[in-house]
This record gives sequence, C-alpha cells and structure tokens, in this order.
Amino acid sequence: MMEEHQSTISTYEGEQHVIAAAQHILKALAASKNVNDGLRKTLLDLETHLSSMSSRVTERNGMGIREFERRLECAEDKVMSWEANNLMIWDSGPMESSEYLNAVGEIQSLTRSLQSLSVNENGKQKELVQRADGVLQIAMSRLEEELVHILVQHKQFFEPEYMSFHSNRVDIGFDESFGSAEDDPIEEVLRSDGGFSQSEACAIDLVRPDVIADLKVIADVMFASKYHLEFCQAFITSRRHALDEYFVILGMEKLSIENVLRMEWSCLNSVMKRWIWVMKIIVKVYLASEKRLCKQILGQFGSVYESCFCEISRNFMLPLLNFGEAIAMGTRTPERLFRLLEMYEVLENLAVDVDILFFEEAGLFVRNEFQKLLRSVGHTARSTFLAFESAIATNTSTKGFPGGGIHHLTKYVMNYLKTITGYQDTLGLLLADVSSVAPPDTKHDGTSGLTTCPMACHFRSITTALESNLSNRSKLYKDVSLQHIFMMNNLHYMVQKVKGSELRHFFGEEWLRQHTGKFRHEAISYERAIWSSILSMLKEDSGPRCALSLKATSKKRCADFNTAFEEVYRTQTGWYISDPQLREDLQISISQKLVHAYWTFIGKISSSIGEKWIKYTVDDLGKLILDLFQGSSKSLSNHQSRK
Repeated sequence: MMEEHQSTISTYEGEQHVIAAAQHILKALAASKNVNDGLRKTLLDLETHLSSMSSRVTERNGMGIREFERRLECAEDKVMSWEANNLMIWDSGPMESSEYLNAVGEIQSLTRSLQSLSVNENGKQKELVQRADGVLQIAMSRLEEELVHILVQHKQFFEPEYMSFHSNRVDIGFDESFGSAEDDPIEEVLRSDGGFSQSEACAIDLVRPDVIADLKVIADVMFASKYHLEFCQAFITSRRHALDEYFVILGMEKLSIENVLRMEWSCLNSVMKRWIWVMKIIVKVYLASEKRLCKQILGQFGSVYESCFCEISRNFMLPLLNFGEAIAMGTRTPERLFRLLEMYEVLENLAVDVDILFFEEAGLFVRNEFQKLLRSVGHTARSTFLAFESAIATNTSTKGFPGGGIHHLTKYVMNYLKTITGYQDTLGLLLADVSSVAPPDTKHDGTSGLTTCPMACHFRSITTALESNLSNRSKLYKDVSLQHIFMMNNLHYMVQKVKGSELRHFFGEEWLRQHTGKFRHEAISYERAIWSSILSMLKEDSGPRCALSLKATSKKRCADFNTAFEEVYRTQTGWYISDPQLREDLQISISQKLVHAYWTFIGKISSSIGEKWIKYTVDDLGKLILDLFQGSSKSLSNHQSRK
C-alpha cells in the first residue's frame, strides 16, 4: 500500500540519469552497420533532442526548490493540524487516516528528492531537508501513538468455552503424615486435554481482524522512514501489556520462587492445577495467536516478526517456567506426586509447540529453559515416587490401631498406587532407567512378564514395605488374636484393591493367590488362638466319673464356658471387620464350630444339671456370634437364659 502514498516528483539527478542512458543507447544504435541512413538520421535527431532536454532540466532545477517548499508546507500543515487535535486519526475515519498517510508519504518523497539535488540555493536545500526531517519525526511519534491506540482499543478478550477452567480430576485426600485417608478417594482418574488436540495449536484473533490492514500500513510507513526500532518497541510494549492482562484473566498470579516455596500445600495444590491448565492455554492458544499476529503485521520485514514475538512472549513465559522450577525445588512429599506427573505430562506434550514457536535464535533461551524445566520436573517426580517406599517403612506408631481395623496407612498406600496407574505411561517412562529388584516373595507367573516392568517391581516393593510395617504395628496389640484380626483385615483390603482395579495388571495372579492365602491364614490363626480353648471346655471328659462328680464337673464346665464366651463377646464386639463378606465368613466359620459343639454339650448335660445352669440357648449363641466384629463393645452381664 506504500506506493499509493509516494510522490511522483522526479529529482534532478534521476532525470539526468535517464536522459544520459537514453543518449547512450541512441548513439550505439546509430553506429550500427545494420541501420540505414534514414533511421540513423532519426536516431541522431533524437539524441540531439535529449541533449537539449538535459540543458532545460539543469536550468529549471534552481526554480524547483520553491516548488519543494510549497509542497512541504502543505504536508506540514496536514501533520501539524493533528498535533493540536485531541482526537485519534484512525478513530476519525478512513478518509482522515488516508490523507494523513498521504501527507507523510509526501514528506518522505520530498526528503529523498531534496537530498538528491546537486545544487544548493543559498543553503535553502539543507534548510528544507532539516525542516522535513523535523516534521517527519513529529509524524512518526504520532503514528506510534496511533499504533498503540489501535492495539489497545481493538484487542479482543474472550474465552472460548473449551478454554474454561474445569478440573476433571478429583483431589486426592491424603496428608503428609499418612494420618488419614478416605477410602477410595478417587475411583476414576480423568484426564482432560483442555478441549483441543495435544498436537494442534488453536490460533484466535487477539485484535479485530479489520484493523490488521491499518497496523500494516503504519508499519510500512514507519519502517520506510527508518523508524522501525520505534515501531517495534511500541508494538512489543503494547502486546506485553495485553498478555499481562490475559495472565490476570486466566487467574494466574506471577509468584516468586520464594513465595512458592513458602506456600501451604492446600493453596499450592490449587495453584499447580491452574498452572497446568494455563500452560496449555498460553502455549497452544495465546502464544500461537501472538506469533500469527506478529507475522500478519510484520511478516513483510523478514525475521523482524520473530524477534518481536520472542521479546513479547519471553517475559511472559519466564514466570510460568519459574513457578515450575520452584515446584521442582520443593519438598518431595507423597501428595505432590500426582501434580508433578501432570506438570510433566503437559510440559512433554507442549515441548514440540515450544520448539516451533521459539525455533529462531532469539527464542533459544526460552527453548533451553523449557527443556531444563521438563528435566527438573521429571527428576523430582521420579525422586518423589522412589521416596514413597522409604516413607512407608519409616512411618511408625506407639499404639495399636483401634479395633484391629484397616489402618489409614494401608488405605493410603493402596489408593495411592491405584491412582498412580492412571499415570502409568508417564511414570513408566520416568522409571525406565531406574533399576529395581522385585521382592523375594514375588514369583514370575510365566505369561505376562510382570517382573520386568519397572512399575510392577516398584509397586510390589512398596506393598512389601507396607506388609512389614503392618506386621510391626500388629505387635503393638497385647492380644495375639487381635494381631491376627488386624493383619487379616489389612491383607484382605490389599487383595481387594488389587483385584478390583488396574493394579491387577501390575501385581499379577500369583501375587493375588499368595496374599489371599495370607489373609485366610490369619483368619485360621485367629480362630485357633481364641476358640480352640473355648471349644475345649465343651469337649466330653472321657475319664470314669460317678454321677455326683459328673454333675459338678458339668456345672463347672458350663460356668467356665459362660465366663469365657462373655469375655470374648465383650471384647470382640468392639473389634472391627469393615468388609461385610469377610465378617460374615468369619462369623459363619466360628458358628459352625462353636454352635455345633455347644448343642452337643448342652444335649448331654441338660438333664443332669437343670436349665438354670444353662445361661444361653443354642439359638442365643448363634445370634450373639453375629454381634462380633461390629466395632461397638457390648456386655452380656445382664443376659437372662431363655426358658
């Protein structure tokens, strides 16, 4: 569009060069042997005419200075009239902006023409050049203001629906100390790509499309006047401010590394989630759009648009990268692992986009910092996971877990591992170069090759550490039978978690068989520890006795049984088996042995000792066994025998 605003005034030297070139051509043609006399005469006449024209151009050159001054005054009046006007030129309409650009184009052309003249009428030429330069400087300053005004007034703030911040992940409710963990805090790991393909950037219009042509014209005029540095600086500053506003719109505060390191986890967790979302939006949408805008306006000037883009976006990317570095420097507590893995995933997915956006030399710093952050976050995530096993092993207590139920640590670890399976590709990649040895009790099932999978080996090693921890905790109970209940509960929970989730793929069928056998063995051991002695009270004494002695012995056996059963009932109704099926299976097993033995015992002694010594009927006993392991202690001190 620049040609529409260029002056058509010919300079003296330009005219002389054209005339001289034409004369040279005519002389060469006239000297040719292939030209007849008539044509040769015509060529020589034209050459003579050109010589006369050259003389006339030289004569009028001095008179042209006055014409230049008149034209400069007209253009100057147009430029200066807007300096006294509070309105913006481009707000006043296309006619006003076109006239202003014509005036600027006239000044540019006059300046070049004056500088090329070979005569100087009493220093007038130099005076006019200086005057034109001054007016041009004022015009360039005005165009710079207009540029910023257009960029500010016509920038577009909108947030497409797919960019809305909705986290599809459920927060993981674990704390650092393993002190509490909700059962099944997350049943499903949902991953969102933010509404667009990970391999496809989505450019939007950051300024209204209908002003792009105006911005390009301003760029053309300022670059043609060698005010390209001023244009670029104004453009960069304006776009930086716009991106800062986008940063606020996206709800991402620029935090120092020190602030991040001091932040409480509950707050930091929210900021990390938003950072993950913001990184995708910034790189795939806003920076891709910013680079397109730079190319639309400055693309005709070669690599200038790339340099401007890098200057605009570098100070915008650095706070995001610094936040990531602060996270990578922070403590390696277990609850951070999932956010770290999400950060690593988004960085890995954006790496190609960043390389494309900042492929030029000016973008080398951002590319390097991005790759550095990717490595740092990956290293921290891997270290955090590897430290998890040690954290389990060193987590101790001085008192037994109430009721022998499922310990918080067991829930924590198994739900933690279950959640990690949602990140198996990412974590598997990070663990690929970390050696791991499967626990001694882990056997290869011969089909899936599970023991060669890094994650499988680490998972099994972690559960082995958990089992060791639980075994130590069980010894805090003075009652041996409660030790078995505690281990049975926790081993059963581990088996159920593996059986009903993706963990089954990592642990395998052999592990499930082994640990199913383990919790069943604990149940058998419990029955032996408690009920064997009680059942022995109901066994028939094989020695010879007289009727009187047999009656006394039967009364004592009956009283001893009542006392022993009431103590077990009082104690073990307060013990807790949370899984209904496991509780029922154990109750049935106890009932089958005890109720049958009691029925036999009562049948033999009831006729000799009388019903007043038989405190509980067979039906009573069966119902009372159903009260066991409910987690609420009960007493039978006031129980009355049924008649």
